Amino acid sequence: MKTDNVRSPTDAVQDDRSLAARSRWIELGLASLRFGPGLILVVLVLILGLCTEYFFTTRNIGNVLAQTAAIAVLAMGQHLVILTRGIDLSVGSVLALSAVVGALVYRQVDSGTLTIVVMIATGLAVGFVNGFAYVWGRLPHPFIITLATLSIARGLALELAGGAAIPGMPSIILFLGGGSIAGVPVSALVTCTVALVLAIITRSVVWGRWIYSVGGNPEAARRTGIPTKTVLLSVYMISGAMAGVGAILTSGRTAAGSPLFGNLAELDSIAAVIIGGASFLGGRGNIGHALVGALMIGVIRNALNLLNVDIFFQLIAIGVIIVLAVEADVIRGTLEERFRVLQSSRAK
Repeated sequence: MKTDNVRSPTDAVQDDRSLAARSRWIELGLASLRFGPGLILVVLVLILGLCTEYFFTTRNIGNVLAQTAAIAVLAMGQHLVILTRGIDLSVGSVLALSAVVGALVYRQVDSGTLTIVVMIATGLAVGFVNGFAYVWGRLPHPFIITLATLSIARGLALELAGGAAIPGMPSIILFLGGGSIAGVPVSALVTCTVALVLAIITRSVVWGRWIYSVGGNPEAARRTGIPTKTVLLSVYMISGAMAGVGAILTSGRTAAGSPLFGNLAELDSIAAVIIGGASFLGGRGNIGHALVGALMIGVIRNALNLLNVDIFFQLIAIGVIIVLAVEADVIRGTLEERFRVLQSSRAK
């Protein structure tokens, strides 16, 4: 009797070793992609420190942190939306509208607390409109409603401000947006505080786990009793609130509320999330991704300015990085699928 198809124990051992080796390589690749953005940021900072003597100066580091703060806050709100497989194109315009409304309120009522509350409430209101129209309006994608509110919010800001900046902001906003403590911009401290709060909520609170579930598998989340509509509404409201916080930081730096604030900031926020390593497929990522991406954008722009590189090349550089980040996400998805297949084969 022929036994050509019978595998010897030696062959089985060799196959197991081969699968184990392939699994280790895939795990290494996944780890590289997972921590890649952070490592790239560190390497980039070190290289730039060697290329220009001004990069590591206290003043320049402070400028990078201050200039990045508003985009980082927007990116954190955008990150929550992207976790649910959505997108918020309105955040830049909402930032401008919140700043203008805050400046108008401050003209009427000399209250820093009320101005802050109104600016955040303006963002929350637009976020509520976005979430409500998307969820209960049964729109096929949030791109539609957020594109609409992008235009509406910008138009309202221009109309309310008469097309010009409104000077004047309360001292508390000037401190939050333009102040510093021991050389550290207060805006950076605000950003870190917001990041810490959101990180705790998304990792330690049931609502945070619901966000990941809705983004990972919306249908399965609905069947398990997760209030998917409420979760979706909440992330758009938080994204709007983050635009209000961004308006506070931006207005604090300029001591004014302008309808031109936040121009193309929605694209920067999306780019920061993707560059940082989050996925457009939803259900994967953390707040750190948004911070890393925002810092990378800020560092690249600052470095190119210090090196006297034309601003047009800055736009090209950011675009190329976005493409590479998206491709890295595709590669990561492919490696994860292969890893699952290999794990299943080893289990057998």
